[in-house]
Amino acid sequence: MDAALANLFSPPVLCFLLGLAAGIVRSDLEIPEAVARSLALYLIFSIGFKGGVELAANGDLRPLLAPLLVAAGLSLVLPLPAFGLLRLLTRVSRVDAGAIAAHYGSVSIVTYVAATSFLQSRGIAFEAFLAAVVAVMETPAILTGLLLARRGEISGLDARRRRELVHEILANGSVVLLLGSFAIGMLTGSDGMRRLEPVVASGFQGLLCFFLLDMGLLVARRFAGFATMGGGLLAFGVLMPLLGASAGLAAGWLLGLSVGGTALFATLAASASYIAVPAAMRLALPRANPSLSLSLALGITFPFNLVVGIPLYVAAAGRLVG
Repeated sequence: MDAALANLFSPPVLCFLLGLAAGIVRSDLEIPEAVARSLALYLIFSIGFKGGVELAANGDLRPLLAPLLVAAGLSLVLPLPAFGLLRLLTRVSRVDAGAIAAHYGSVSIVTYVAATSFLQSRGIAFEAFLAAVVAVMETPAILTGLLLARRGEISGLDARRRRELVHEILANGSVVLLLGSFAIGMLTGSDGMRRLEPVVASGFQGLLCFFLLDMGLLVARRFAGFATMGGGLLAFGVLMPLLGASAGLAAGWLLGLSVGGTALFATLAASASYIAVPAAMRLALPRANPSLSLSLALGITFPFNLVVGIPLYVAAAGRLVG
């Protein structure tokens, strides 16, 4: 409870709630799209760069291999229980269920950023290489989601659209930037951090606040989509993160990660994508309803993880690992 309250009253979460309230009362408060995109790019670069620097300081890449393989496996497998839960709790079509399941097998970089911020505020260390795990978990779930929806739209894709889909997945901007900044951090090491510290470290919390303010405004705009969501979908938006977090906790424990690393693994498995996957689904499953996926990921799962989930996963990791 203390951890949950500390997270709730942290500046980033309060900024998210401010944006949510402003959107609900239809304030004209707005962050221009170009600025919001720049903030997202900054956060992704900072995460990757700092992770690469810390891994370079360690000098041993062998601990990275097993977590990357486990992360890819989790991303491939998590859409399966998501799909089953959707078919059990809701009446959404197979195509929509496959699209939603892909979102919940992939990850939210912003949720990861919020979790690292929470851990740092509590003085809890975590493994640097987890920044690379974020990138690995972005895309495998897309493939599983498409296979689950195979009896729907995906089986009719022509060769050109298949090539477009593969390019969309492999060349996704967030993945390229995250992996690229991670590599830059490894190559430049502590010298690079000394040069960029005022940007990637000192200003991180403040810019995260502005980004989460915009996220709150975006979630408020998605409230209109909740009218089409029944109780089963709302229940799924909370139950699936808990199921994913349980799998992430088990994976972190089996890998021998620290309390912070296990909590981050759980957070990633509990999050849902609203950047990479929607773009791929728009190409592969044009008849899927994107408002369902985005309303669930942004309107239910993201706030749940931000306010309740992250402190819960950290506490669970402390019990399991500590």
